[in-house]
Amino acid sequence: MAPPKLAIELPDSWKVQHGQIIPEEDFPDEELDSWPKRYLIRLLAMLLVAGGLYYSQEGLVVLIVLFIAVVPFEKLFPRHKGQRIRRPELGTDIGYAIATPLMGVATAAVVIVIGVLSFAWVPGLLIRPLVAKIPVEIAPYVGFLLFDFAVYWTHRFYHEIDFLWKFHAIHHSTETLDWVSGFRGHPFDGTLLAPAFFFLIAAGFTAELTGIFVVLQILLGLFLHANVRWKLKPLHRLFITPEFHHWHHTNEADAIWTNYSTFLPIWDMIFGTYFMPKNRRPAVYGCGEDIPKGIIKQLKWPIPKLINPLWVIRHPLKSIAKIWRFTKRLLKAMKGSAFRPRGSKPGFRKGVTPHPELFHDNEIESL
Repeated sequence: MAPPKLAIELPDSWKVQHGQIIPEEDFPDEELDSWPKRYLIRLLAMLLVAGGLYYSQEGLVVLIVLFIAVVPFEKLFPRHKGQRIRRPELGTDIGYAIATPLMGVATAAVVIVIGVLSFAWVPGLLIRPLVAKIPVEIAPYVGFLLFDFAVYWTHRFYHEIDFLWKFHAIHHSTETLDWVSGFRGHPFDGTLLAPAFFFLIAAGFTAELTGIFVVLQILLGLFLHANVRWKLKPLHRLFITPEFHHWHHTNEADAIWTNYSTFLPIWDMIFGTYFMPKNRRPAVYGCGEDIPKGIIKQLKWPIPKLINPLWVIRHPLKSIAKIWRFTKRLLKAMKGSAFRPRGSKPGFRKGVTPHPELFHDNEIESL
């Protein structure tokens, strides 16, 4: 008679793979899906990339130019010597690069909404009379400083307000920085530059000049992710470098929530978020969030459950009240980020005590 088999009930967070019991967090993300869902996700990803290529070849052209211009330096002067060009999730980042022009359509639509709702145009209007008095010769330089200042604060809010961080975290989810990793980003995260753009336009600067600043920031951002070991120490307090931005991307505890500047590090130095240690170099990247693999899942991950449009139509007053409460909490969170004590941390990630003024998911869910 065979001995009875013992029934062992595993916790929900554990799975069995090839006869071995492993935690779910170590289980390949794709393996948790049924095969129809896996193939559907792959099909959607291919359609997105193909659609991006059909819509515009700009993403592919920039990708090729970066490969030719940056990869040789990564091979000659590597920051992380063991890092290969064909590294994990390379296909995901290439997919983002090719699909960027198509996803930019969605970004453009949201940019207008974010630009208006950010109220960045209000201080722009207030300083417009002063801007009008600036000599034409120095106006571009003043505009550059104002743009960089506005982007610093927008970038800081995207890191320190949890609702906004969910979208920006996609960009930070890559654990390998190189020539192509800068392309990874949620299309709604592209609205990060919207408040600065609306601020400068309202202040009286031309759309052409402001657009040049936006393009320069995007192109510089792509190069700052490169896997090169150049420290460029003389520039550390004058202009941002790959070293500066690699520290911004690191997942090392004391470096989190630092180095928000996009051109000039002076804003980090003034507002207490500058981090450039002398005897260390960034080694570990990522964001510590449970972000799934693959472009389709990553695009879906930060989007909260949307309100049923029919409910909005049936309950217009309640909808307005919800939007008003959300706006108040968001403004309170921006105030908390702006006025948190120097040296303190926002703290909505594991192991960090949050500052009491900041805006977290539990407040979003209660709206």
